[in-house]
Parts: sequence; structure tokens; C-alpha cells
Amino acid sequence: MKKLFVQHSTLVVIILWILAASSYSYATEYAVNSVTKSHAIAMHGEPKYPANFTRYEYTSPDAKKGGKIRLFGFGTFDSLNEYISKGNPAEKLTLIYDSLTTQAMDEPFTQYGLVAHTIEYPTDRSWVVFHMRPEARFHDNEPMTAEDVVYSFNLLLEKGNPAYKFFYGDVEKAEALSSHKVKFTFKNSENRELALSVGQLPIFPKHFWKDREFDKSSLEIPLGSGPYRIGKVDPGHNITYTRVKDYWASELPVNRGLYNFDKITVDYYRDHNIAVEALKAGEYDYRWENSSKFWATAYDIPAINDGHLIKREVPHKANSGIQAFIFNLRKPIFQDMELRKAMNYAFDFEWSNQTLFYNAYSRSNSFFSNSDFSAKGLPTEKELTLLEPYRNLLPKTVFTDVYAPPKTDGSGFNRPNLRIAKKILDEAGYKVKKNQLYNQHGEKIRFEILLVSPGFERITNPFIKGLAKLGIIANIRLVDTSQYINRTRNFDFDMRVHVFRQSESPGNEQRNMWNSESADTEGSANLIGIKNLAIDKLTENIVNAKEREELVTATRALDRVLLHNHYLIPQWYKPSNRIAYWNKFGIPDTAPIYDRYYTTGIYTWWYDPYKASDLSKSKQN
Repeated sequence: MKKLFVQHSTLVVIILWILAASSYSYATEYAVNSVTKSHAIAMHGEPKYPANFTRYEYTSPDAKKGGKIRLFGFGTFDSLNEYISKGNPAEKLTLIYDSLTTQAMDEPFTQYGLVAHTIEYPTDRSWVVFHMRPEARFHDNEPMTAEDVVYSFNLLLEKGNPAYKFFYGDVEKAEALSSHKVKFTFKNSENRELALSVGQLPIFPKHFWKDREFDKSSLEIPLGSGPYRIGKVDPGHNITYTRVKDYWASELPVNRGLYNFDKITVDYYRDHNIAVEALKAGEYDYRWENSSKFWATAYDIPAINDGHLIKREVPHKANSGIQAFIFNLRKPIFQDMELRKAMNYAFDFEWSNQTLFYNAYSRSNSFFSNSDFSAKGLPTEKELTLLEPYRNLLPKTVFTDVYAPPKTDGSGFNRPNLRIAKKILDEAGYKVKKNQLYNQHGEKIRFEILLVSPGFERITNPFIKGLAKLGIIANIRLVDTSQYINRTRNFDFDMRVHVFRQSESPGNEQRNMWNSESADTEGSANLIGIKNLAIDKLTENIVNAKEREELVTATRALDRVLLHNHYLIPQWYKPSNRIAYWNKFGIPDTAPIYDRYYTTGIYTWWYDPYKASDLSKSKQN
């Protein structure tokens, strides 16, 4: 009996120990991976606005609903679906769709509940649950459900733009836990951005799309759920969005002071000169000006002096990415980095800035211009930790040189830089015969520069003349908007001008821009055609960064590798938005500082009938 008692006692102790250990393990795990339920989720740190906030600071309590605004669009359109890689979609289509969450434009990356009233997630962000508002409705008054969210997610992966496969590649599954509760489970807990990114999904009505071809370009008006619905459509000429008067989410804090116009019309112009003249004639109301020439010369009219047409610059702190002449590495001649490096010296930015741009711009020297993510100096110790494993795959200059694009005195005599370029080409085995440059394989260095805007010819032609002095023959191929879009999607170009737009919190989209897999996927953002194992790995460091400091380090490491590979010829950026508009609007005192293209800024404006009346009287006089 004693022996049995001892055994029994030992067993009890063991059981109690196991229970205690498992209880401790559970408690520890719960503490480490506790679950948060909140009105918002920030990429790093805490949301700026508390649960009881009433409106964003960049909106105004004085905003009134009513009136209309007419905007400018360039080129044409032949589709009302911007989520596929077919057709040329109309502008502002996001106005007709709601999403689970929406982004504040005065924070780097924070998502607040829109269709979702509560966001639930563990500390490691290995999954996220969105608790949806039962009152959420599509425009036909049908309820918006978790089933619609899951359907939308799968639809985008199966039939949407290829970018979604890269963006949501780490999502294991989406499932409807109930009619208004949807869960996204992730393949790992490394990609912390996913908990925010899946909330940005546009929600499509399953009952509308189930019997339609989502991946077919069409002008059929789709069913939406957002603050506007599509009204009149004149294909290729204009599109009008009409405010939904009984919009279910109009009084939510994230929407107060936003979407004030009863109508938003986008008129399309195929020529920028004509478009500017149309603005001055009052044919439309607002223009975001991207031409320094127009900004300096085209607005010297009485309406400006009288204060009827307002011209102003609005500073921003947004990540400006990079604009550049980009090489298509799918073309064999551009595989040689020495050629790409030499061609950089043929572009005289300083002369262009002084002569063509009225000294309006700063030179881009980063893929993340105007941000903390821009590589600075030589690699830090933390950056070296990320770079060292791939030293043999990287240009030596990544570790030894501070990247800086070639610089001139702005006089227009670029001979010193062209001599440097010639030396690079000579050392790489290039030969000039009868004013034509040949590579080591006897191939002529000739190519086309694809353009869509005639206004860019004045910038490209001096560059072409510089190349010609090196024996490099380049020609401009000017095409219409539709052809430009299709050729870009199919990577059917040698060189083109492109803007790689960046977010305030780089993440999943970097895979779509630079990774090897995306280089072979038509419609991806990897227009350059980069296939580099080191870059693939460095991109993952960005995706998996857990803290802001870690993200900055990882992005700077990637930035300097992209720069030192000379994948493009940097152009310029400007840390402000240039806008011109007729003085008939009310505007909040505070602008959204992270609005790079001043789009959200427009939606905080409202029509002021008193200003409009004064403007009308002044025009009559």
C-alpha cells in the first residue's frame, strides 16, 4: 500500500506539475501573443486618433454638402474596372467602393475601421479578424457581408491584376466566421503589414459579379457601396460621379467632412496645352500641375491677379519615390551595368532644371525620395548586417561609395561627364565605328524611348543628343494612351519614363516592383525586369520588419543596392503639390501632409455658393 501510495503521490505530483507547466506556458504565450481589439491598427506605434475621435484634423466642421467640382484627366478611358490588367480605366473609380478599413492621410500608415467597426489581432499579427458593421450596404441596399469580403479577396487573386498575388502572397486563407465576421490567416507571423493591407481590399458585391466576367474590360457600370456611384459616362471624354445621398457611412468619424460635392466630373484632354487653356477658360475647376513650364509661364492672366483663379503650392511630407528613364533589362543590350552606368552621364539634369524647369526641382538620388527611407552615406552597421551575406552578388560600390547621380555646372556643356562615360565604355570593351557604338558582341547600341506625352520630348531630345555623342542612337516613339498602357503591361519597350510611387510604409508592394518572380509576370510593377537574388532577399527584410527602425534600415539597404546597379537614370521630384483652382470652394485650414498627389485633399473641400456667386458676377463684368 505504501509503495502504491508513493506511486500514486508521484503521479499526482507529475500531473500537477504538467498542469502547472502547461498553465504557465499558456499564460506566457497569452502574454506574449495577447489579442487586441481596436477601432484602428497602426503599422508601427499607436494610432493617432482615439476610439472616440470625431473627425480627421485635416477636415473641417464647416464643410457643407452640395455643388459640384470638375476635374481634369489626361488621355482617354475605355473601362470601368481598374482592378484588372486589361483596358484603360477611368479615373477616381475608388470612389464607388468601400473597404473594411480606410487610411488616415496625416499618419504614415494607420488603418481605421470603415466597414469594420472593430479590428481584432494577436501581438504577432499572424491573423486578423474584422467585425463588420451590420448597417453596411451596397448601392442596391443589399447588406455587405463577410461572404462578399471573402469573394472579393479570391476574385482579385484569381482574376485581378497580377500585383495582388504578390501583395497578398502571404495570406493563407480568408474565411467568413459569421455573416459579419471575417478572418484572414497568414502563412507566417513575419509579414506584419498584412493585417493592415487586407483591410484595404475593395469589397465587391458577390450577387452582382457572380454571373459576370470580372477580368473582362467593360463599360458596364458596376455596383458599388462607396460615397459615390457612377452617373453619366461618355467613353473617352468624361465621367461623372454622383454622391450617394443615403450613403450608409456618411456620419462615421472617418468620413465626416469628406466627400462633400454632389457631383465630381472628370473631363479628359489629350493635349496638356489645351487642358491648361481650358482651365483658364473655366471649362473645369481644379488642376494638379505637374509641368514646371506651365506653372512658370501659363498662369500670368488677370484672373490670377484678381484672386479669381488661385495658384498655390501645398508642401507635403510624402515619400516621393523616384521618377526616371528606366531600362528594360529584358533587352539584351541593357544587361550590361557598365553601359547603363555610362548612359547616366549623358543626362544633364542641372541644365534641364535651369533651362526647362525654372529651377523648380530637386534631383532624385533615391528610390524613396523625400523620406527617411532614402539611403544616406555609407552603409551603417545594421545595414551591413543585411548586406554582407550577399556581398558577392552586389556591386562593390555598395560598400565603398556614396551614390550620387552625375552632376554638371548647368551650362549645357556636358563634355566632362561625357568623357567619363566614354572611359567607362572603353574599359568595358565598347567600340565606336562611324559614329555608332557597338558592344563586345558586335551589337549596335540602338533603342527607342517610349513616350505618351508630347511635352516630354523637350526633355528627352537633349538626352538623346548627349547619347549620340557617345555613339548611342536613341529615338523617341510617341504613342497614344491606350497603346502606351498595353505596351507597358506587356513590357514592350526599350526605355520609358516611369514614376515608381512609394508609400509611407514600404512593404508587400516591393515584391511586385523588384522581385525575380514579378519580372516574368505581365502587368506587374517590375517594369525594369530585375532578377537579382540579393534584391529578392533584401525585399523580404522590408516585408518582415517588425519595428519602424528595422523597416528604415531594411529599406535603406535595398535602396542603395537598387541605386548602385544603375537600373535607371534618375530625374527629379518636388516636395510640394502645385495646384490651380477657381475660387469657389471652401478649404480646410490643414492639408493632409502625406497626400503626395493631393487627391484626398480635394475630397475635404466643399462648394461655397457665396464664393461661386461672386466669381460668376466678376466673370460677367
